[in-house]
Amino acid sequence: MMTTNVDTSRSAAGLEISDLRVTFRAPGRRAVERTLLHDVALTLEPGKISGVAGESGSGKTMTGLAVLGLLPAGARATGSIRYDGRELLQADARSMSRIRGRHVAMIFQDPSTSLHPMLRIGTQLTDHMRRHLGIGRKAAYERARELLEMVSIDDAAGALEKYPHQFSGGMRQRIAIAIALACDPRVVIADEPTTALDVTVQAGVLRLLRRLCDELDVAMMLVTHDLGVMSAIADDVTVMRRGEIVESGPRFDVLTAPQHPYTRELIASLPGNRIADPLEHDAASAQEEDA
Repeated sequence: MMTTNVDTSRSAAGLEISDLRVTFRAPGRRAVERTLLHDVALTLEPGKISGVAGESGSGKTMTGLAVLGLLPAGARATGSIRYDGRELLQADARSMSRIRGRHVAMIFQDPSTSLHPMLRIGTQLTDHMRRHLGIGRKAAYERARELLEMVSIDDAAGALEKYPHQFSGGMRQRIAIAIALACDPRVVIADEPTTALDVTVQAGVLRLLRRLCDELDVAMMLVTHDLGVMSAIADDVTVMRRGEIVESGPRFDVLTAPQHPYTRELIASLPGNRIADPLEHDAASAQEEDA
């Protein structure tokens, strides 16, 4: 049964998911239909990071793919996913192609696979913008340089001429973040964006996501199996298990007083119970901003 700690005073959402159900039937006459997501409800608000946690197979990534209209063949979604008053589940393929990347973007887990190895960084950034924004080559390159500076890539102009393999894993992930933000989307889905990185690089990418969310006022969904990562930057936490939400609410409430046994298991399974104290984290962030 779902346990909820809800703050009903918050403003209207950038994206609203309600009663989302995803079923899957493999090819074949005798294939049995399986339910992958059960009545998922999630609210993404501008300027806030909504964390979605759970073990592999819990349905967190499937939720993000449903938002983008990228479900695998044989999968079918029902319910409602509304962005800016538009029902995405009823949008045709052409409409979703315009929305995807322009209004709703995704940061994938591994930049080694999300970045094209044979194309220069500048090409990957500018093609994206020229298609969705309709701007010229010169304007696109100038914006691309600004985006790389925004995500703290040194010598941004020179970086545009390089290929992905010429950057470290952490830098590639920052570039992937820049590509996701290139068309100024209002909703960003970050799918395990730090899993492939070492701990020190991971911390820098998390700080970057938090800063960009605050500065650009985007609504962000952070998908991760690691509640330690969640405790560092999320405003709200939703815990999923076997395609269902078992607990959701403000970060402090969920991480310091979990109500569902599965949430408690996730916290207990962390090495050294590696959950950041939300109050200490918020105080440290405030001190960094004052400095």
